[in-house]
Amino acid sequence: MKRTVLYMRVSTVDQHPETQVYDLRQMAAQRGYEIVQEYTDKISGVKARRPGLDQLMHDARRGRFDVLLVWACDRIARSTRHLLEVLDELNRLGIEFVSFRESLDTGGPLGRAITIIIGAIAELERSLIVERVKSGMRRARLEGRHIGRPALDVDREGIFRDHRCGRSIGQIAKEHRISRTTVHRVLHPQNPAQAAVPKGV
Repeated sequence: MKRTVLYMRVSTVDQHPETQVYDLRQMAAQRGYEIVQEYTDKISGVKARRPGLDQLMHDARRGRFDVLLVWACDRIARSTRHLLEVLDELNRLGIEFVSFRESLDTGGPLGRAITIIIGAIAELERSLIVERVKSGMRRARLEGRHIGRPALDVDREGIFRDHRCGRSIGQIAKEHRISRTTVHRVLHPQNPAQAAVPKGV
């Protein structure tokens, strides 16, 4: 008997998920599934953070169920892209996805084919995002713009001088308003070529 979970979502607190619950429980009974958990969110579908869905995915990653039943695809995803991401992850986890309204079942031959297509689309989307990021970085370099965090303006001579005066790492860090790690990196650089004490110290 396959372990299944139900996910229901309604848009406002004034709505009730009873209709979704009834249909999904009936579907689970017809298929001989064992319902091990039910998750419900009363929140707009466009919200990124949903306690019920977050807990569902948390349990999915720990292998606590085999099948996910939803009343409709738009109940679980806030956008087409989000739906692709969810289905792609469920597929990688070996979890079947069944939608009551759309009659989508990734456990069957057609459903598995759809899952492969969805996985390919999700992979393409990830590749496009990576390429856009790389393209933006290349353009920034060509335009002479700095990429990443601004470089720290560290008074290396002052740090060496304070160290020679016997001040602790913590005292030097506080005086120069930098982290202890930065002080340690200046005093003990990994590159031997950088280890020379500045002139005048």
